[in-house]
Amino acid sequence: MAPELLTTAERDEYLTPLLMKGYQITEDRDSIEKEYFFSNFKDCFEFMKAIAAKAEELQHHPEWFNVYNRLRITWSTHDCQGLSISDVEMAEYCEIIYNKYAVV
Repeated sequence: MAPELLTTAERDEYLTPLLMKGYQITEDRDSIEKEYFFSNFKDCFEFMKAIAAKAEELQHHPEWFNVYNRLRITWSTHDCQGLSISDVEMAEYCEIIYNKYAVV
């Protein structure tokens, strides 16, 4: 079954907590993004590896841009050309594991 766009009610329910954690809705398309910061490249890369493993498991991959200790990650579902529950799940996963690698 193809992924479906989040409904208005789902957007309110699922995106609000992510927005409160620093995610932003992008202006040019239906996606969310956040920039994460780490103490060094190694910690950032370990975070990326953890995300990559989960993304591969769920077959839902991020768009990301990394420079040294910064990672900007964007979630959107290409199959439905917008935000789906898979984007929410992956963004929530990022938030859960970020503390393991984050600058404290």
